[in-house]
Amino acid sequence: MNLTVNPSSGVPPFEQVREGIRAQVDSGTLEPGFRLPPVRSLATDLGLAANTVARAYKELEALGVVETRGRAGTFVSGGGVSSAVRAAASSYVATVRTLGLDDRDALAAVRRALEV
Repeated sequence: MNLTVNPSSGVPPFEQVREGIRAQVDSGTLEPGFRLPPVRSLATDLGLAANTVARAYKELEALGVVETRGRAGTFVSGGGVSSAVRAAASSYVATVRTLGLDDRDALAAVRRALEV
């Protein structure tokens, strides 16, 4: 895994770590099942606080990019962001159908939300 953090960047370090890992997963550099370094180890390597790396890992897990298996560690998951997006889209469709919206109105609502 090749990851660097630019301390003079306007982007917070946890975001740099999160996006660096996510980019490597999206590109296929980090494949499903790859074990990420332990939080403390990566934090030491990058010169960051452990909480900074832990936050990046937690956000990656919420996105479905990685999964934590307790003491076994944190691993790249098979679904990644695509899986999380599909789940969110399915949830949205179920909600708008329950509300009685047709597809045209549901799409219009998404377009309005994206414009914000």
